[in-house]
Amino acid sequence: MLLQRLTVCSKMPKQTKVCCSFKRFLMQGWSHGMPFAHRSELRQAKRIVVKLGSAVVTRGDECGLALGRLASIVEQVAMLQNQGREMMIVTSGAVAFGKQRLRHEILLSQSVRQALHTGHNQLNDMSLPVLEARACAAAGQSGLMALYEAMFTQYSTCTAQVLVTNLDFHDDQKRQNLNSTLQELLRMNIVPIINTNDAVVPPPEPNSDLQGVISIKDNDSLAARLAVEMKADLLIALSDVEGESCSLGSAGRHLSVIANGTHPKVTGHVITDIVEGKKVGTFFSEIKPAGPSVEQQTEMARNSGRTLASLHPDQRSEIICQLAELLTERKDEILAANKMDVELAVTAEHMAPAMLKRLTLSPAKLNSLAIGLRQIAVAAQDSVGRVLRRTRVAHNLELEQISVPIGVLLVIFEARPDCLPQVAALAIASGNALLLKGGKEAANTNHILHELTQTALSKHGVADAVQLVSTREEVEDLCRLDKLIDLIIPRGSSQLVRDIQHVAKGIPVLGHSEGICHVYVDVDASVDKVLKIVRDSKCDYPAACNAMETLLIHRDLLRTSVFDQIIDTLRTERVKIHAGPRFASYLTFSPSEAQSLRTEYGDLACCVEVVDSMQEAVDHIHKYGSSHTDVIITENENTAEQFLQQVDSACVFWNASSRFADGYRFGLGAEVGISTARIHARGPVGLEGLLTTKWVLRGEGHTAADFSEQGTMKYLHENLPIGPPLASHRDSN
Repeated sequence: MLLQRLTVCSKMPKQTKVCCSFKRFLMQGWSHGMPFAHRSELRQAKRIVVKLGSAVVTRGDECGLALGRLASIVEQVAMLQNQGREMMIVTSGAVAFGKQRLRHEILLSQSVRQALHTGHNQLNDMSLPVLEARACAAAGQSGLMALYEAMFTQYSTCTAQVLVTNLDFHDDQKRQNLNSTLQELLRMNIVPIINTNDAVVPPPEPNSDLQGVISIKDNDSLAARLAVEMKADLLIALSDVEGESCSLGSAGRHLSVIANGTHPKVTGHVITDIVEGKKVGTFFSEIKPAGPSVEQQTEMARNSGRTLASLHPDQRSEIICQLAELLTERKDEILAANKMDVELAVTAEHMAPAMLKRLTLSPAKLNSLAIGLRQIAVAAQDSVGRVLRRTRVAHNLELEQISVPIGVLLVIFEARPDCLPQVAALAIASGNALLLKGGKEAANTNHILHELTQTALSKHGVADAVQLVSTREEVEDLCRLDKLIDLIIPRGSSQLVRDIQHVAKGIPVLGHSEGICHVYVDVDASVDKVLKIVRDSKCDYPAACNAMETLLIHRDLLRTSVFDQIIDTLRTERVKIHAGPRFASYLTFSPSEAQSLRTEYGDLACCVEVVDSMQEAVDHIHKYGSSHTDVIITENENTAEQFLQQVDSACVFWNASSRFADGYRFGLGAEVGISTARIHARGPVGLEGLLTTKWVLRGEGHTAADFSEQGTMKYLHENLPIGPPLASHRDSN
């Protein structure tokens, strides 16, 4: 087996070649266990070698140990050991520890006369003899080991010291003895701490990595050899770099520096984060992924997306129309792939009925998709590059504000494959690059739909603008690509949205965490409208985020025929009623009491509560709602208008079902999601929500100094009509 996994961080500048033994290690690799090709599989690693470079173990002056970092590393190793893993440490630091100790001894050995003669302040500045590295190692090794033993004892973990040299690996008997010793220590749940026997090794090479210290390359070699000899699953080597790539010769050209064991923000988690599969630095595996990495995909999308944005609007419309046609022409292939996904989901017996319904495509759904895409194609004619404002700042100095794409979008969606062509069409129309991460439940359907999207894009040479992430990259890792991705849009459950909002620290997230939608039945409501709207809002698609979750009823309607018909309608539709506190006090029968007035049921269930007035309904919505969609049913226009003005939600309706909160139904063609945010787009987000603006200023050598008190120009700030390109209206004089 070749190298399964290698996580490396060494103190080497770019283009430094690694030692020959390390090259041989890369060529030989591990010889046991299943190969790991993805970060997520690192959780399965049982036998782990942790290599600590001198820069990690020692302080910046290389004359003492970094006790805080060491304590954190020990804690992480002990934690993994207590999880049942077999941990080994290859450590540097004996030379630095010994150097500190010997310098201290030399200072103490100065004669009292010399100390009095030089004075206390000068004593610390006295030149000391150059200390030989092997002597430093001999003096420091015992102290270093004692420190490790004391630290591990705090976690009830036993350690053992093993000193070796490279020559020990060339003797078969010595190598077998070493292997046997380490195997026995691991069997007894002891952490071996291995170091090169720096007291006897040859002197450091010229231009070594650390002047005055045994070359760091020795422990790189040792860690590599040890990982091969002990058939380790994972090698983690830490030093002080920030993740810069380095050239390691022909054998290891794919190896990259990926972690930093000295940075205070990551030291406390770097080892455990790597083992948990988190994206710490760069992951290396001899097993090549089937396609490009997600970083490469994002770069490809960004570059192609810029070309897409520069196309003529007619060309972007043509791409979307072509995709709409492909949905119809190749519907049999799409439905066949979708059938495979549905059958797998049914066999697995883990998918909720509502999610299974979202997963399933039909000819009618594909037809609706095609119609929506054609609507988007029309809207694409007037999107990117649209002039929003024109201002004559001064004579021959004119300013435009124009619409531009946001950049790279990451859309994460669960078992809803119809989302893929909708979002792709909106991204194409707005000139945005797109990264799609779909649920594994719809893998076959997503694959064919993405293939059709790329077919439509390829006619204009921008097939890479829409990328489907099919690797095992964790969603959490994707959400950390803040240097590559400009906006994240989650499409799925409220839990999915909340999780993404939590982990996406550096990237804006557009979406809603909950869809707690209310329908308020006013005292002046029409019974026919009430029954139709309540039924549709709750029962048309209970799992949708725009389905009614709470029904508010005016108190004066209790014990009337309207109230009875509402309850009968819900019962006929098999809707489970959860009574709010006030509603329960009015009832003679006893429905289940609502555990919370802020619940998104996502099923044939809802909360029913009583309010005394329209104003109380508004107050209830503001207190328990999620600012998604709220409805009033009434024939009183004044009451309705007050409700529409006062309710501070993304969508507020009068005498219409909450289910209309949808991009397609709004005439947007489709939506990338519904946003309840206060900044940027709100409600169903279509094409306009995927655009931002930039300012374009055209002048003729103007400077800010021209407008100072001593300058010759004055600001005009005249609003100009939005018409043909501004260049054709330049001042002729």
